[in-house]
Amino acid sequence: MSRTTVATIHLGALRHNLARLKALAAPAKVMAVVKADAYGHGLERVARALDGEAEAFAVAALGDGLRLRAAGHRQRIVVLSGPDNPSDLAEMQRLQLDAAIHHEAQLQWLAQVSSSRGRLRVWLKVDSGMHRLGFAPERVAEVHARLAAMPGIDPEIGLLTHFSESEVFEGAQTASQIARFIEVTKALNGPRSLSNSAAVLGWPDARGDWVRTGGLLYGLSVVEGKTGADFGFRPAMTLGTRLIAINRIGKGERIGYNGTWTCPEDMPVGVAAVGYGDGYPRSAVAGTPVLVGDLRVPLIGRVSMDLITLDLREASRATVGDSVTLWGPQLPVEIVAAQAGTISYDLTCGMTRRVLFVEDEG
Repeated sequence: MSRTTVATIHLGALRHNLARLKALAAPAKVMAVVKADAYGHGLERVARALDGEAEAFAVAALGDGLRLRAAGHRQRIVVLSGPDNPSDLAEMQRLQLDAAIHHEAQLQWLAQVSSSRGRLRVWLKVDSGMHRLGFAPERVAEVHARLAAMPGIDPEIGLLTHFSESEVFEGAQTASQIARFIEVTKALNGPRSLSNSAAVLGWPDARGDWVRTGGLLYGLSVVEGKTGADFGFRPAMTLGTRLIAINRIGKGERIGYNGTWTCPEDMPVGVAAVGYGDGYPRSAVAGTPVLVGDLRVPLIGRVSMDLITLDLREASRATVGDSVTLWGPQLPVEIVAAQAGTISYDLTCGMTRRVLFVEDEG
């Protein structure tokens, strides 16, 4: 029998979010970023929901591209970290995947690629200031010329970069990255891709030809103090469980591992069947909001592997079996993430295998 913890994926929310992204990004096209198992929502599930609407998908690894092709998706698929070893290239050609190229070693492998399997489409990644992956600005023209001369490479070479803090609207770092990218690519042909989700919201000058949107596709925001709903997006995941016990605990008694929370009075304490073994963050502090039915109540004590404890003084009518919502449309995951010292992406990506996934059209 399945555990009580259920992640409900709202397919209608995914479609709404993609349509809103298209409207915001126009005339640029939208790459739907489905890496990390579609931010924990399920790669095949999300791709199926968006099939016919998504103009392209972006993934982190070759294996995800293989899964999408096996599921029948024919859109462009961009592998954002490109090939990890030389043997990946033949498979990328076979699957007709686009490869992001960010390192000298990859250039050496590409020089050996034959056009007999079809030319490989590539995106030259520019390190405009994040300093993670990509070629330094002074090397971009040279690398572009080398790629253009390779017989196994498609002549249309894309140009992309990634922002380090685009959620800081009007910040100096992103403005500097945009300017650097424009300067080093101005003499080069090929489609441009600069913007991630936050940049779509806050940096209209960085639209380019393609935007790569992950978080907002799932209704998630990383803008401090803002939820996806604040920007007109709908959360695509609800995480829920049930109350499995309600205990009357006396004043002065301590709750949970190491007794980190002390009852200020005689009070009802609820126990819900969810914990870090399901992906609920162990770092969530006392006071983190949880919904019991429609009422917000605070988390108390430490999150354990299978269980959490709740202060039910404001939910006096709660009974065993009542629904418990950890996050969803009525309780934004961004609020829970802030209480846990992390971001919403971390929480949705952290769902474990024992969570039951269901779909609805909402």
